Amino acid sequence: MDHRLLEIIACPVCNGKLYFNKEHLELVCKADNRAYPVRDNIPVLLESAAYPPTVDEKLT
Repeated sequence: MDHRLLEIIACPVCNGKLYFNKEHLELVCKADNRAYPVRDNIPVLLESAAYPPTVDEKLT
């Protein structure tokens, strides 16, 4: 995931910062406790695609 992209995208629900979980290929919003999948290097930032994040994640 490009670090420049992580600086400008935000959670679609609360506009909070998203953190990338490399191991599970997901973007995590800590404020809402939601994760958004990354498919083919494209973040799927739809509220309907969100799910609870993986507990044992390492965020960058």
